[in-house]
Amino acid sequence: MTNTSKPEREISSKDENAFDGITFEVEEEEHTHEGHKVKRRGIYLWPNLITTAALLSGFYSIIASMNGEYQQAIYAIFLAALFDGLDGRVARAIGAQSPFGEQFDSLSDLLAFGVAPAILMYSWSLHDLGRIGLAACFVYTACAAFRLARFNVQIGVVDKRYFIGVASPLAAVMIISLVWVGMDIPEVFDLREKGIQILNAVVIAAVGLLMISNVKYYSFKTVDRRRVPFAVLPIIVFVLAAVTYNIPMGILILSVIYAFSGFVTTLMAKKAEA
Repeated sequence: MTNTSKPEREISSKDENAFDGITFEVEEEEHTHEGHKVKRRGIYLWPNLITTAALLSGFYSIIASMNGEYQQAIYAIFLAALFDGLDGRVARAIGAQSPFGEQFDSLSDLLAFGVAPAILMYSWSLHDLGRIGLAACFVYTACAAFRLARFNVQIGVVDKRYFIGVASPLAAVMIISLVWVGMDIPEVFDLREKGIQILNAVVIAAVGLLMISNVKYYSFKTVDRRRVPFAVLPIIVFVLAAVTYNIPMGILILSVIYAFSGFVTTLMAKKAEA
């Protein structure tokens, strides 16, 4: 006879008749500390509320891009990245992680970091390329979807120290920082030039492919759980000071350095395994 506690039996016995087909509800299966499977209803408010804010930021960015308000679109994606980094930390801090939250976060990421940057780039630069520009932006969006799907199925399997492929928020930062720099120095990024348009198409497609590559990128997830030498702090201060001199260019340079760092990290990891 199965050893099931009374509250769990009550939940299970009501499962079949709980939904009337009209009520909005979420039901998830969780494991108790004793190893039993129980079904719980409802969602954790705060982490999912933050994820909703990220979703709203991505949606607003799309609308702003369509209206030609590219600066607002850029700020909205940065805000979405901030919320995306916050929701997971809040969920872990208060013990509010759930399968619903993981899936909702991925859907929000797809809109904010897969669709919004592609629409921004297409509206700003690639619309004059017609189908070529459309295809390049779609490659980026499709790769973001592939990357998020792969990430979901590999949770708990891959080394947490590394991202396999560029994380979608970082890929979005690469794209929007390029647009930001282009807006700041239009004499260099002359969007009337076919060469500049083709370059932007190649860049967005290449960043998309980096998301689904097997290149290892340091995730920085273990930094907050261990001590580092004090000298690291002044170095970070100097880097931030340099970035503030020209914020768009500084962010672009840092993102490009990070993109190439993955190849170095991968080579070092292979040498360590050999």
